[in-house]
Amino acid sequence: MATAYQITWRQRLKAYIYLCRFDKPIGTELVFWPTMSALWIAAGGIPDLTILLAIIFGTIFMRAAGCAINDFADRKVDAHVERTKNRPLATGIISAKEAIWVFIGLVAASACTLFFLPIATFYCALIGLVLAFIYPFMKRYTHLPQVVLGMAFSWGIPMSFTAMGKPLDWTCWLLYLGNLAWTVAYDTQYAITDREYDLKIGVKSTAILFGQYDIPIISLLQAASVLLIGTAFYLQEMLIPFGIIALILVIADFIYQWTKTKDRDPQWCFWAFRHNRWIGIILFVGIFIQLY
Repeated sequence: MATAYQITWRQRLKAYIYLCRFDKPIGTELVFWPTMSALWIAAGGIPDLTILLAIIFGTIFMRAAGCAINDFADRKVDAHVERTKNRPLATGIISAKEAIWVFIGLVAASACTLFFLPIATFYCALIGLVLAFIYPFMKRYTHLPQVVLGMAFSWGIPMSFTAMGKPLDWTCWLLYLGNLAWTVAYDTQYAITDREYDLKIGVKSTAILFGQYDIPIISLLQAASVLLIGTAFYLQEMLIPFGIIALILVIADFIYQWTKTKDRDPQWCFWAFRHNRWIGIILFVGIFIQLY
């Protein structure tokens, strides 16, 4: 482990980038695309530029804040997991106190974007902040931290509706629940990657809870997400033609993921987790073209 005087400013900058996962945008994408989809649906097309930019920057800042608080919560266990042993808090390049300050700074930056949005979005954001903060600690108390993550990752959906001055109606909550089911599915794929280490260090996850039924349950969650999101499309009269084309492509992609993960190879499960960015992109493109 490097001591403070051995660490250059370039190493520290790289460590801060790593802490916020700016070098690995997959997590941001998994929040970004569903939020954009909800924003487009709430706007009935291309939203106002000010609202669009506020939601985009708010999403980026809050995702980075979530990464910082996650590494703070996991700072004592990350060193024991192969995939996370080089994270900056695990190696000591960044201290726990610094991570907290990064979290506070990013939350403040995200809060600044709320000045451009309705007051209802501010109240909605408070719930999102609580979800982002508590998620990293849930894996110590429940086998369902992926559900809390899904609640946090999906919160951009009701925020998008309030940003456009729309009520939190059936369409909003169907999109929310569909995204929640999808998030639990892909984060369980992610958790399968770490299951061996999590069992050793006592960290809980849906991958451990589901056991031998993990892959079938992931498939059921994916099917539920398609059904819920498809119902939201139906309520908005967005199924034909591009909504249903997007859903068919998503189903085909989920089947493809199953062929790669059915043997529970950790590398393929991690690949599937990362591959889910395409689910978000497919749905957004379908919505964009349908509403264009």
